[in-house]
Amino acid sequence: MSNTVVLVGALDTKGQEYAFVRDLIAGEGLETLVVDFGVMGKPAFTPDISREEVAAAAGADLGYLSSGEHKDEAMEAMAAGLAVVVRRLYDEGRLQGILGMGGSGGTSIATRAMRELPVGVPKIMVSTVGGGDVSAYAGSTDITFMPSIVDVAGINSISRRIYANAAGAIAGAVKVETPPAAEEKPLIAASMFGNTTEAVDNARRIMEDRGYEVLVFHATGSGGRTMESLIRDGFIAAALDITTTELADTVCGGVFDAGPERVQAAPAAGIPTVIVPGCVDMANFWGIDSVPERYRQRNLYRWNPNVTLLRTNVEENRRIGEMIAAAANLATGPVAILLPLRGVSMLDSEGQPFWDPEADHACFEAIRSHTGGHVDIIEVDANVNDPAFSSVVAQTLLEMLDDQAQVGS
Repeated sequence: MSNTVVLVGALDTKGQEYAFVRDLIAGEGLETLVVDFGVMGKPAFTPDISREEVAAAAGADLGYLSSGEHKDEAMEAMAAGLAVVVRRLYDEGRLQGILGMGGSGGTSIATRAMRELPVGVPKIMVSTVGGGDVSAYAGSTDITFMPSIVDVAGINSISRRIYANAAGAIAGAVKVETPPAAEEKPLIAASMFGNTTEAVDNARRIMEDRGYEVLVFHATGSGGRTMESLIRDGFIAAALDITTTELADTVCGGVFDAGPERVQAAPAAGIPTVIVPGCVDMANFWGIDSVPERYRQRNLYRWNPNVTLLRTNVEENRRIGEMIAAAANLATGPVAILLPLRGVSMLDSEGQPFWDPEADHACFEAIRSHTGGHVDIIEVDANVNDPAFSSVVAQTLLEMLDDQAQVGS
């Protein structure tokens, strides 16, 4: 069976462009499958999957959507329907790569579908917004954005080259074979920050010595979301969630907010999980001038010229602790929360700017008070970065993995 590139777009307004790209991809020896999500005019050519099928996948009526009076509903319905169709094509083995082209509206619809696909499936979006902040479109997936330079509106001397590059890029990505690793090792996900680097590095070395491969994710909002996306997709065998600082940004409105569901993916997936309230002493903002007025009189630390840290207070730590406990309570497999009693970051050490035992205690007590009996809580009289602490973190996870292996044998 030949590899297939799925093309998703509005064939009423972009039909000429999609026909051009389709033919180029076919010229590379690949099959194409075109999905139309336009709702207004007649499609420029007959797609393989019609707009009616896309609307039906969302439980919507195309006649209602195409009246011109329900544009917002049409965008939402076609995005939802396309996501269902694209995921089904992948599950059926009929999608080895996907490409979309369009403006902000088309980009929104196409990338929602792309986000349904696992990491590693080639995804290219040629977009008028491709040169700006595309984080809302990309989410935590590996979508490649290609700026269209000119509007996606016909074939001209500029767009011809851009579209040809896009066709070549998706064809090459689909055709290339990923070389196998010398040895496939179980993957461990770990979250890290500059203020927990020593802890993660030590735990990583211990895990690697036992034959595991550790993927480290920087806890900057997108890093946490990406880690949890891989967990949900089944790539990860166990989690060392040592740096849960993104919850501090959720509570305080910081720039590294990964959403209130952060920390939940690993416990809910049932994989062995160790959680640490690492760096919950700090919420992150950009330069000092970006810090909201309500925080200007609080304990602030200039991490570098572009990042300012806010020391979280007692009430904020209490809320963070409750969120960590709620996430751990979702566990369907082994889970433990480890508490570093002498500080949750490098800055939260005795004599350092963020040392605040009262705030830390509020977080720890909230965790103790709100976790269920199936969650192990282990207290270590050390700072998060002390080898004594990170060694216990690694050993706790290794014991979970060993127990899991014994049950499965």
